[in-house]
Amino acid sequence: MKIPPLLVYSVLRLLAFVVPLAIMWLFFPILREYWWLTAIFAALIGASISFLFLRGPLTDASADIHARRSTSRTRPNTAAEDAAAEDAATD
Repeated sequence: MKIPPLLVYSVLRLLAFVVPLAIMWLFFPILREYWWLTAIFAALIGASISFLFLRGPLTDASADIHARRSTSRTRPNTAAEDAAAEDAATD
């Protein structure tokens, strides 16, 4: 069973936020008082980690999304085909 690339990227991105948050929360007691500052720092660290190390999973997820979107639009329906279908249905 193949895991969807979007799920892989989402989990890795979430871990890039949660792990620094947990480390700061557990090892720096002053940051427990300023939880909002801890969340901001964890978000900045998580964004940096994802920009540096998650380029491959992001590319895979983007390619998968593009492939799914392009296959859903392969059947172009023109106005003439719609009119012909309606005429055939009424006849």
